Amino acid sequence: MRPDILNPLFAEVTSLKGVGPSLARPLERLRIARVIDLLFHLPTGWIDRLPRDELMQGDVGRTIVITLTAREYRSSSSPRAPTRVQATDAHGNYVSLTFFGGSSGWAKKLFPIGKAKRVSGKLEQYGEQLQMVHPEQIEDGDGFREREAIYPLSEGITSKRIAALVAQALARVPVLPEWIEPSLKAKHDWPDWHDAIARVHANPADAKARARLAYDEVFANQLALSIVRADTRRRRGRALAGDGRLRDLLRLPYSPTGAQSRTVREIEGDLAQSAPMLRLLQGDVGAGKTLVALMALLIAVEAGAQGAMLAPTEILARQHYDSLRRLLAGLPVEIAVLTGRDKGRAREATLMGLADGSIDLLVGTHAIFQEAVGYKDLGLVVVDEQHRFGVAQRLLLQDKGRVPPHVLAMTATPIPRTLTLARYGEMDQSQLDEMPPGREPIETRVMSEERTDEVVNALGRHLSEGKQAYWVCPLVEESETSDLQAAEARAETLVSRFGARVGLVHGRMKPAEKDAVMARFSAGELGVLVATTVIEVGVDVPNATLIVIEHADRFGLAQLHQLRGRVGRGGGKSVCLLLRGSALSETARARLALMRETNDGFRIAEEDLRLRGGGELLGTRQSGEAVFRLATPELLGELLPSATDDTRLLIDRDGGLAGARGQAARVALYLFDRDQGVQLLRSG
Repeated sequence: MRPDILNPLFAEVTSLKGVGPSLARPLERLRIARVIDLLFHLPTGWIDRLPRDELMQGDVGRTIVITLTAREYRSSSSPRAPTRVQATDAHGNYVSLTFFGGSSGWAKKLFPIGKAKRVSGKLEQYGEQLQMVHPEQIEDGDGFREREAIYPLSEGITSKRIAALVAQALARVPVLPEWIEPSLKAKHDWPDWHDAIARVHANPADAKARARLAYDEVFANQLALSIVRADTRRRRGRALAGDGRLRDLLRLPYSPTGAQSRTVREIEGDLAQSAPMLRLLQGDVGAGKTLVALMALLIAVEAGAQGAMLAPTEILARQHYDSLRRLLAGLPVEIAVLTGRDKGRAREATLMGLADGSIDLLVGTHAIFQEAVGYKDLGLVVVDEQHRFGVAQRLLLQDKGRVPPHVLAMTATPIPRTLTLARYGEMDQSQLDEMPPGREPIETRVMSEERTDEVVNALGRHLSEGKQAYWVCPLVEESETSDLQAAEARAETLVSRFGARVGLVHGRMKPAEKDAVMARFSAGELGVLVATTVIEVGVDVPNATLIVIEHADRFGLAQLHQLRGRVGRGGGKSVCLLLRGSALSETARARLALMRETNDGFRIAEEDLRLRGGGELLGTRQSGEAVFRLATPELLGELLPSATDDTRLLIDRDGGLAGARGQAARVALYLFDRDQGVQLLRSG
């Protein structure tokens, strides 16, 4: 249960004065639903108002606060003409206050002749005269803050309105018990939590306050991961000790890489323990994760248990099924596939085989953990592209075993080391950092989009040789509609040239329609697949050896690398053409240069984190997963070691959550929404 002291912060934001349905909508777009969300909606910048008692030429372009006296009104009979108030400072210097779109009566009421008022605004020059266009504030008193926070906004709300709501929220902030180890807090001279949250809203440049809040978030995250790891070690599953008889029968087309062999040994060691394995396997595109997964599944079968492999899409599930079935040819291992498409007798036969144990391995989509699916003895679950599944879904699959099964999670998206530690700290990790023999690096070229006609001609030559290609359409803006329009326009152009050999997939298609087009491409019936960025991760078409990415300068590095990985899956040379716009930012130029220079996904991931700075850390947000709202990537890297060490101190020396500091740390877990993580993160 959440500690009562936090209840005022977890109240709905509509409980604040002035927040009705019309204001709740823009707040919802900013992901502000509770009072605490408002407090954690930190300013991204500020306006400095310079206090002045005299108008000076040197302040042109700056925002100043000064006492002025109105001397004269100048207005025109035209309703479109501005109203100008001529005013002077204490030294008799003139400035023109200009108001557009209002009546002169409104200006006269706001600033009567002969009345001295404090005025805030940006000082500008118009010809020989100083002016302020629409001063921010004209007040009797001196209620101006010299530094005003600027907040991220959405349509329908202003920074000033958010600041007023934040003031209400700050009035609810309780004094919380201290969870930071005292010597660490003293070393950094960090303020108390309630002081830090107030300071960062009053002065967004307060580095100590920001660091304190970022540390708290990272500490809560690492503590949640430590608790889950300790809980995982306490739980009892079953040891799976394979005897090697099935693995020895495998006839592989190539020898495993050193990285594959090492990873299989690590997994074998985990499976031999009664504590359930929870391991993350990171492997770059084409590094051979499927073979490692197969070896792990065979260990489970050798030990008398069943294995399940969970894939995010039907086409990927069937692709895994086909490749595993080929590798298992001649082995006494029964493998089946189950997706939402399977109905009737075939589905019933599969369910019966799982229940009586005659099916050893099952590959499928989320359909494999539906209530009707029961296993005789599920010992190992492999989750491919694990970031595509919600935590709750993974827990459902774990509940299918008589005891908690071992879990191997796989991802083809290399994650920077810092983020891996922060996001997967409770999981053991393996990396496939070698490529299988014979896999050629993909040649990457950067070309101006002005040469698109040349690229289309080259595509024609490519198709005439019997090869296939992807054409990924530009990310026009953050809009699925405009992405779709761009894809449809490009497909139309290519159809006029190449006819029915061109297919189109996009995010608005029904899954069955998209799968049908992808299946035609996989079968070689289509030569070119035009797509928005929905090309499924892991789609394997060995004959596709060319990918063209329009407006490549608008994509992130990780996304470009994933898209490039759609080719190079067969023998021979593959090419990735990155079409760039004419006006490149320095960041875009650096991204494209790195793509041309390297195929190493781990190096690309580290560079992507450096170039993106404070952007979204891990791509699409997943419900139930920890995200960092206060810790920027820079602060995360800086504070993570201290937070990890402090977590160990708390658990090993200070009595864990039962001690005095532990009780305070429990408050931190709830404050930063890591309480749900403690309950759910054990699913990986």
